[in-house]
Amino acid sequence: MPADGTWSSADKPGTKHALIIGAGIGGLGLAALLAKTGYRVTVVEKNSGLGGRARQFTEDGFTFDMGPSWYLMPDVFEHFFALLDEKISDHFDLVKLAPSYRIFADEKTIDLYSDPEQAAELFESIEPGAGRQLQKYLDASRYQYSVVMQTFMHKNIDSPLDFLTWRMVLAGTKLSAFTTMSRYVERFFKSPLLQKIMQYQLLFLGSSPFTTPSIYNVMGHIDFNMGVYYPMGGVHKLVEALANVAKKHGAVLRTGAAVQRIGVINGRADRVVLDSGETITADLIISNADIHHTETQLLADGERTFSAQYWAGRQLAPSALILYLGLQGRADTLLHHNIVFNPDWEASFAELFGGGEWPRHPSYYICCPSRTDPSVAPKDHDAVFMLMPVAAGLRDEGSTLSRMTDQMLDLAETRLGVSGVRGRIVTRRAYSGADFASDYNSFGGSALGLAHTLRQTALFRPNNRSRKISNLFYVGAGTNPGIGMPICLISAQLAYKRICGVKSGRPLEQLR
Repeated sequence: MPADGTWSSADKPGTKHALIIGAGIGGLGLAALLAKTGYRVTVVEKNSGLGGRARQFTEDGFTFDMGPSWYLMPDVFEHFFALLDEKISDHFDLVKLAPSYRIFADEKTIDLYSDPEQAAELFESIEPGAGRQLQKYLDASRYQYSVVMQTFMHKNIDSPLDFLTWRMVLAGTKLSAFTTMSRYVERFFKSPLLQKIMQYQLLFLGSSPFTTPSIYNVMGHIDFNMGVYYPMGGVHKLVEALANVAKKHGAVLRTGAAVQRIGVINGRADRVVLDSGETITADLIISNADIHHTETQLLADGERTFSAQYWAGRQLAPSALILYLGLQGRADTLLHHNIVFNPDWEASFAELFGGGEWPRHPSYYICCPSRTDPSVAPKDHDAVFMLMPVAAGLRDEGSTLSRMTDQMLDLAETRLGVSGVRGRIVTRRAYSGADFASDYNSFGGSALGLAHTLRQTALFRPNNRSRKISNLFYVGAGTNPGIGMPICLISAQLAYKRICGVKSGRPLEQLR
């Protein structure tokens, strides 16, 4: 290995060098897959820590996951680690949350469990007949999850013909793919509260139930049948596990290494130039950086797949205002996950996707991981993460941020019942759209990237291979399948298939 920790394909004849820009979940996952297969892998990350949006920070004895906090779809994680001949249990302790989360809505406080029978009883108490309807909904959701996972989630999609497998054709009418989630849910439940419960998960996909295709009702199966989990020590334990497996197979992970541009000769990318001026050569380059940033800042005009007009027409997922709080004493009214629904549901989503204004009708997500994991806060203290979804592209003026964070603290005291919160703050940090843009080069300061609208799903989402540059690939939330930690691990598998010439549309069974 060279003294500076970088590789070139000349270092070992016959071994191809893959260079990955960005150490998010997708980038680290792909690094592990390629390194185990025999590629020489270098990952360059602009920030001082690994994980992308799944970074972590500690202060005053508190530990905060900065972004993702919901560990869903455990089958995807298990499958991914099995591909690497690894067991999750060898890397971190995973616990199932019970209750899964608490909802504050309509002056009610409701605890939801990943137990269909228990959930059916709750639904029945809110709307007569809704218990049976929930079972029908979850039966359909389970079936659709199976179809999606086995038929096209693990498939690189290049044309409409890629959808036309026999199973997709036979299942087509059951998938209800061309109606919206809001209309689909209304077929089953009349209660506005139950409709919100079945739709709120879309916020974690950066989408609105009023525009998102109903195929995302698979979230019902994920939520109620599969459950919500937590890796002890925080979600960053997943980042550490992926990094350790990648390094075990020889990958080199470099932090503080921002990329200035991708070098292209005769239609092939052959190097990256770092902000420091250093040049690293490679046989293939994969960007886990924001795809808009990669296209518009790292490539020259003639090398870009997408035009300025294309980007101007994209629907961004919301940004977020996040308040990380280390509190003296306990927040006993909170569970690990907590959600506050705004009564005016449609107006709240209109504000998120209409753009231009800070929300007047916000919903909130509050995470208190120390309810489950004492290691993330000092004794008799709690670590609290408060998130307000906001429209992408807002100006983060100091006076506005101060007003909105005050509003969040008021919410904690009044609606959430966390008494005297202001006087109990040991650690406080706010994080907003400007930070997402600065830290992750995020398009419009979005917290998540491109929203999952019908026009930005599957064939209509940016492909994971450049149309202009033969050996430039993409991985992560900006390409297929989309947003979310497990989905980014599937994206890593799709990029691996592209690179290694695997044509199968089914989940990978082994590496080459």
